[in-house]
Amino acid sequence: MLDEFKQLVKDFGAVADFLIVYIAEAHATDGWSFANNVDIQKHTHLQERLAAAQVLVKEDPMCPIVVDEMTNISASKYGALPERLFVLQSGMVIYKGKRGPWGYNPQEVRGVLEKIN
Repeated sequence: MLDEFKQLVKDFGAVADFLIVYIAEAHATDGWSFANNVDIQKHTHLQERLAAAQVLVKEDPMCPIVVDEMTNISASKYGALPERLFVLQSGMVIYKGKRGPWGYNPQEVRGVLEKIN
């Protein structure tokens, strides 16, 4: 999934700003985990969330990464857990993708960006 996102950044980085908001870990090892997943436990402090975000930084997503507050305000307001794509223009949401993983659709974002480019 990150590869598709990176391709969007490559293709539209000159005309759009990209940002990742790292929210609560969807598949924490002490929660709903999968085999071969990264070893990240549920965040109980901001420092843990920041450390978990560093795992994503190492994957070089090609855009800035910020972390949600421990109150999970961003995840709550945007209904973003486990992941979700948005396109904003002039402060307005012009595309709100479905929740991932099944609703995570970078190709829809590509279509929106092509129309406004």
